[in-house]
Amino acid sequence: MDMKIIKSEKRICPCCMEEHVVKTVLIMDQATFKNSTVNYEASYFFCELTKELYMDEQQMQDNDIRLKDAYRKKEGLLTSAQIGEIRAKYGISQSDLCLLLGWGGKTITRYESHQVQDKAHDTILKKIDQDPEWFLSLLNGAKANLSAESYQKYLAAATSLYEEDRDAYLRKAIEASYAKFQGNQMFHGNTDLSLDKVVEVIRYFASSIKVTSLYKVKLMKLIWYADALSYKRRGFAITGLVYQALPMGAVPVGHNSIIDLKGVPCEEVDMGETYAYHFSLSGQQTFPELSDEEKDILDVVIEKLGKMSKNEIINFMHKEQAYVETVPRDIIPFQYAESLQL
Repeated sequence: MDMKIIKSEKRICPCCMEEHVVKTVLIMDQATFKNSTVNYEASYFFCELTKELYMDEQQMQDNDIRLKDAYRKKEGLLTSAQIGEIRAKYGISQSDLCLLLGWGGKTITRYESHQVQDKAHDTILKKIDQDPEWFLSLLNGAKANLSAESYQKYLAAATSLYEEDRDAYLRKAIEASYAKFQGNQMFHGNTDLSLDKVVEVIRYFASSIKVTSLYKVKLMKLIWYADALSYKRRGFAITGLVYQALPMGAVPVGHNSIIDLKGVPCEEVDMGETYAYHFSLSGQQTFPELSDEEKDILDVVIEKLGKMSKNEIINFMHKEQAYVETVPRDIIPFQYAESLQL
């Protein structure tokens, strides 16, 4: 019999009624559960003197869960531990999750211990795990039956998860739009796209007191100048963004999505007939994604362009050889960085 020894301790052995070292072991067991043959790893005590295996009450309970979790895995259901992890993700109690789902108050408690959930309930639990937006809608419906403290706690956790999911989807969409540029280093400045650095660069500009009236048009020019100056100095850009020559100057591909990335301090400002996007970040900040050399490059851009108005920076950009010689709406090659005005 193959046994995996996980612990040895001296104790009174009920098999031989002697005090000696008793081993706790794991062995592969087989049992039938719901008309299905299930193989699972069971825990036993092993008496060396009698060569017998035995269980105490706790092991009986644990082995019951091991058997049922093995059955769950075989049937593609969530294990008891996975159900607990879903709750932990939202920081929600067993009874409150039942309340949200309209289930009996002890249902989740049973699923996390001895009872195997049916496929309908399993599907619902998987949806909760994968869809924090749905959790938020359930939470809103159950708000009247939750304490204010619990509601706020669950709301904060679910909102954070929703934002992370949304950010992950947004990043994939942006990265997909950049796939076609991977083979042309003159388009992306000899640098793979790093959305983490894109966010850090935006935050760096937004946190500087030397940058005034930072709205979207101005921000896009500052980022281009940072990448172009980096390429001029080092032979590679900072962010890996690809820029088009649009009427108001260089604008990165996917600019509308980039400003929605998590961590970008963007605020919509009502301008009457339209909305503007303002970027501002106060307080002490750190920028772990940026090297000191990259911060120096950004500081040069800030010193030269930070106080310019939107129209001033557009006019300044329009004089760049990179803009003048690029066909409108085409990609601006980084080869023109050599003639940069900075």
